[in-house]
Amino acid sequence: MSRYRLAPTTAQETVLRDHCAHARFTWNLAVEQQSHWRHGRKSAPGYLEHCSQLTQARAEFSWLRAGSQMVQQQALRDFSQAMANFFAGTHRRPTWRKAGRDEGFRIVALKPGQVRRISRNNGEIWIPKVGWVRFRWSRAVPECAKSYRVTLDRAGRWHIAFAAIPESIPAPGNDSVVGVDRGVAISAALSTGEMLAAPRLSPGRQRRLRHLQRKLARGGRGSNRRVQLKLAIAKLRACDANARKDWVEKTSTNLASRFDVIRVEDLSIHSMTRSARGTATEVGRNVRQKAGLNREIMRSGWGLLVRRLEDKAPGRVEKIYPAFTSQRCSACGQIAVGSRESQALFRCVACGYACNADVNAAKNIAAGHAETARGGFRDAGPLNRELQLLLQSA
Repeated sequence: MSRYRLAPTTAQETVLRDHCAHARFTWNLAVEQQSHWRHGRKSAPGYLEHCSQLTQARAEFSWLRAGSQMVQQQALRDFSQAMANFFAGTHRRPTWRKAGRDEGFRIVALKPGQVRRISRNNGEIWIPKVGWVRFRWSRAVPECAKSYRVTLDRAGRWHIAFAAIPESIPAPGNDSVVGVDRGVAISAALSTGEMLAAPRLSPGRQRRLRHLQRKLARGGRGSNRRVQLKLAIAKLRACDANARKDWVEKTSTNLASRFDVIRVEDLSIHSMTRSARGTATEVGRNVRQKAGLNREIMRSGWGLLVRRLEDKAPGRVEKIYPAFTSQRCSACGQIAVGSRESQALFRCVACGYACNADVNAAKNIAAGHAETARGGFRDAGPLNRELQLLLQSA
């Protein structure tokens, strides 16, 4: 997705917000109909039946008829695709969309004449019922784009994203392999010895964020003061997210252009960042400490980094079984808990090899070595696993 900053006028922004409301309304109606389905009942309406119901609703309600039919139909088509992905087991079940949080709509059948460049830094896009809307021409618009999506984030910024598959970065062809160990203090440690850290908010902005959050907790619901505080908090968090995404893009491009094979740990980030609150009967322990760890993991961009690596270097990213990679000596292969003296220092109890603990883990990941709880090895790639089985049988 190629995303650009949209700059609508006040009048255009009013129509864009109506498009977002209509798309959210039709989506939520489809979610509500799907929620009533149970085993033994008649199947929930599909896309064609939804379109027929939309036609009847537009004929009855003038406020819905005043909106764009394409926007409303595409919301239904997106819901149909979301349900297909859910039944295929690749995505979660579609949920209710909330005003102020899920603001956006999609336009298809984009024609070449509907996008034009008007100056060095500005372009225009034709949006139904809105007209020509300016956007910042930060890079060339993909010629193969046939659809786009307009979104409004919590910080009040409009964006337009053209649906196009970006070209992958070619491999350098030097047969080089790198291991990437992801952590909290060091976001990404490479087997080459490089240690990279995702940017964080400055101490001053962190203090301001805490101050705004405390004022928000005291603000009355529905008041104008609370709306202004939420907007200020969203702008600070947007700065944090933008810096993290920029770091991920530059890091992933650097790794994809320097190494032929990139090996990372196969981590279940969703399970690792699960809350420790427990249940009403079994209350969790160290809940606040676990919540702080979860925040730091999310701020390190673990999942986004691997996803962008897979986009830019398809077929060259390998996921390694993560067990004991931080306790295994990359020099002699000895596995011992005592070798990890601290969070930053690794000193092998067998051979005395010492280095940064994250770099040592990255070297094990680069080698593709990870030992299971039963003492067997799990290496990267099916060929290495078959060789291990042959050696064990011999």
